[in-house]
Amino acid sequence: MNSNSNSSNNQKKRNFQIEAFKHKVVVDPKYPEKTWKILEHAIQEIYNHNASGLSFEELYRNAYNMVLHKFGEKLYTGLVSSMTYHLKEMSKSIETAQGGLFLEELNRKWIDHNKALQMIRDILMYMDRTFIPGNHKTPVHELGLNLWRDNIVHSSKVQTRLLNTLLELILRERTGEVINRGLMRNIIKMLMDLGPLVYQEDFEKPFLEVSADFYRVESQKFIECCDCGDYLKKAERRLNEEIERVSHYLDGKSEAKITSVVEKEMIANHMLRLVHMENSGLVNMLLDDKYEDLGRMYNLFRRVPNGLSTIRDVMTSHLRDTGKQLVTDLERVKDPVEFVQCLLNERDKYDKVISSAFNNDKTFQNALNSSFEFFINLNPRSPEFISLFVDDKLRKGLKGVSEEDVEIVLDKVMMLFRYLHEKDVFEKYYKQHLAKRLLSGKTVSDDAERSLIVKLKTECGYQFTSKLEGMFTDMKTSQDTMQGFYTNHGAELGDSPTLVVQVLTTGSWPTQPTVTCNLPAEMSALCEKFRSYYLGTHTGRRLSWQTNMGTADLKATFGKGQKHELNVSTYQMCVLMLFNNADRLSYKEIEQATEIPSSDLKRCLQSLACVKGKNVLRKEPMSKDIGEEDAFFVNEKFTSKFYKVKIGTVVAQKESEPEKQETRQRVEEDRKPQIEAAIVRIMKSRRVLDHNNIITEVTKQLQSRFLANPGEIKKRIESLIERDFLERDNADRRLYRYLA
Repeated sequence: MNSNSNSSNNQKKRNFQIEAFKHKVVVDPKYPEKTWKILEHAIQEIYNHNASGLSFEELYRNAYNMVLHKFGEKLYTGLVSSMTYHLKEMSKSIETAQGGLFLEELNRKWIDHNKALQMIRDILMYMDRTFIPGNHKTPVHELGLNLWRDNIVHSSKVQTRLLNTLLELILRERTGEVINRGLMRNIIKMLMDLGPLVYQEDFEKPFLEVSADFYRVESQKFIECCDCGDYLKKAERRLNEEIERVSHYLDGKSEAKITSVVEKEMIANHMLRLVHMENSGLVNMLLDDKYEDLGRMYNLFRRVPNGLSTIRDVMTSHLRDTGKQLVTDLERVKDPVEFVQCLLNERDKYDKVISSAFNNDKTFQNALNSSFEFFINLNPRSPEFISLFVDDKLRKGLKGVSEEDVEIVLDKVMMLFRYLHEKDVFEKYYKQHLAKRLLSGKTVSDDAERSLIVKLKTECGYQFTSKLEGMFTDMKTSQDTMQGFYTNHGAELGDSPTLVVQVLTTGSWPTQPTVTCNLPAEMSALCEKFRSYYLGTHTGRRLSWQTNMGTADLKATFGKGQKHELNVSTYQMCVLMLFNNADRLSYKEIEQATEIPSSDLKRCLQSLACVKGKNVLRKEPMSKDIGEEDAFFVNEKFTSKFYKVKIGTVVAQKESEPEKQETRQRVEEDRKPQIEAAIVRIMKSRRVLDHNNIITEVTKQLQSRFLANPGEIKKRIESLIERDFLERDNADRRLYRYLA
């Protein structure tokens, strides 16, 4: 018996568990209705601005209990219908608002609704947190926004009116009126709060469409009456206004969309017309240095597809046309220094345009470079002219100029040099001009000369400048040689003329034909002394006198005892010394006595007898040119305000046609071994190559010095085949093999 009762006790113990305290089921059937009425009254009071008298704690507990007693559904549907009722009431007062008060009323009611929504949400917090997620309902705040959207913003009497009012205000602002931006911001913010779709569908899309129409009409009006610069200013101002409008009262994401509308309607659709506008388009801006307008065009056009390429193409074709005119202008070509200066001015101008207006755009710099390369090489004399420009600057143009400025000029020269296809032609002329500068002692500064050679070396490599450097070395060595000569022979020379000899290494200097010229006896003897001294100190060398390259200083006394020192060429000295023993000499007699070549002699006599202020001789008959029958006398009446008188030779500054042909031939001759060397280098590494590829490779290898002519390359290949460096393939005649 006992044992049984024990077992039943154990059973009881095992089944016992603690459970949450349960409310007794509410007996009052009217409970949900009563409680909802309290809450509904509270919602009404909140919407009527009488919330101060409410006990939120009590209301919260009521709502809590309703959910707890499983009346959540009733509470939720009650909330929806109660809010809907109040919003419909609000809608009426918004609809009846007149004119400008419409937006203010809408804004006021929106603020009221948001405040009410906040309080209602606080009261119904328990429902929001438990019942709503559990039953997949819309949370209270979101519900409030959706109901506002459906009952107010989308109501038939508000929706269209709202959109039209907003668009009307923006139009008024665009036409210069001041509008209430704060109110606009609030209304637009309301649309954004209702969700991106509402903002986009109810406002943004129509706004963009209306804007496109507005700017289409406006741009058409502007383009008919404005010049290009003014039009761009207006477009820029409109663009900035729209960006500012977005920052003040539209959604930030609208910026890209509205600017794209302005760009398309005001710029992209009129691009070509703007660029080519008569008297004010891009070309006129370039001609008139309108940097501000150019900068504006660049900044606006870069925003649209193909904008920059449109500017670039027009600039390039204009630059090529002006460049072409410049290098083929017969007047300009008469003065090489002026010719190069014009190129540099043009380059400076476009550098400034690109740096100050085109944002240092690389693509524009490339277009500038390719244009210059195109037109500089249209004139085959460009290499010679650039060298003459350097010559002019280094003789006199850079006197008294600071080191920095000298560098700037040299850098500009190098920039033009880079554009040359025939760099070897430049080198030929440069060498001739440098030789004359060094030998006449007429260079402004050795530092500037060396600086340019360093630049050329950096650009083209050691071979390009080794001979130029050799010329400087010779000048230095010659000074030492002369010192040695006078140390040895000074005493025995007494008061004979002073001799200065420059000993030039044949390979380094431009080749000059050795010209005969009979020196005066006293000079001849002195030169022989030097020859025996030099050959005595250096074995295995030959000396040949280049009388055509020398100069002399002569002391002269004229009719009334006026004394002068004349600085003349060696040829002129030979002529003048003849008049120590004669009063009158005919052209033929002078030619016989000196044996100077006739073209040189005529130039020499012309400068002695026909140049005003330097005419130490006079001739009969008086004329500008020298004739074979002329007779010459000392001009006893010669006067000059200077004691030292420099008598230049009438120089052929630019080369004459035959000289030009000769230089061209020398250049062509010099190119042959370079082309052959390139072919051999290429074939050595490739072993077998077809004709077209050899041409391509050779051209590529030599382009830093000159543009190789395919016909010449072909001739050099033939020559190498004859000399057994290459052979043709038996099967394919266009294939070549290298023969080691």
